[in-house]
Amino acid sequence: MKTGIIIPCYNEAKRLNSQAFLSFIKLHQDYVLCLVNDGSKDNTLGLLQSMEKEVPSQICVVDVKRNMGKAAAVRAGARHLYNLGDISYIGFIDADLSTDFDDFMALVKTLKSDSRLNMVFGSRDSENGAVEQNGFRKNVSSQMRYIIKRMLNLPINDTQCGAKVFSKSIVPVIYKEAFLSRWLFDVEIFYRLKKYLGRKNVMRHICEQPLQRWVHVDDSRIGFKDSVIMPMRLVQIWASYKFVALIQLICIKKLSASKFEDLPSETVQS
Repeated sequence: MKTGIIIPCYNEAKRLNSQAFLSFIKLHQDYVLCLVNDGSKDNTLGLLQSMEKEVPSQICVVDVKRNMGKAAAVRAGARHLYNLGDISYIGFIDADLSTDFDDFMALVKTLKSDSRLNMVFGSRDSENGAVEQNGFRKNVSSQMRYIIKRMLNLPINDTQCGAKVFSKSIVPVIYKEAFLSRWLFDVEIFYRLKKYLGRKNVMRHICEQPLQRWVHVDDSRIGFKDSVIMPMRLVQIWASYKFVALIQLICIKKLSASKFEDLPSETVQS
């Protein structure tokens, strides 16, 4: 069975290292690349389609007509790969290859090694690998990590690393509904897993694995303005998921207090 890798692409015509992707996929028959064009305004779509023509059995292109952000692009790729019969694992990495293929394959190896795991995700831990990042982004990342860790209340160091891989069975849980945020959807992934698996059990089914190499590539799609407003976006995500959880808890308690025979017939599951 194969592993599908989603590559979200927005205006990547000039910087996408197509040869690196082609070289990898030609050497690894058990992988499929899903290149998602996120409404690019340059020739990204043409470049992706030319790559698909070179290795059509292992490269597929998903064209999102209007720019919707990384969250929507990854979701579109996940839903496409899920419908392919020979895919058992589905993950994503960034188009700039800030996480390289060796590290991604190491994540896949860990996921395959333990049937209890539903997700393995990279961690940009400088003590465990050669991590290169400029001062400003490092400071912002540190602050974001602290806020997110408090929000999720889970022992996770790095939710925002752009390298994650999932068992196919968990994909509907994560990607069925659209994400609230264009860029901070990783946080929502953990909220959804926490809700589905339970706070006490979720860490038994996910694994954080330090990367051996991670490099911030210039011309990031997230600029200074995005970095400033991200804390506000996090508050919105926190409020949204907390509110939904509270409403569901209230409904469950009300249903539990009702007599079974008093429930409307359409609520009874066969």
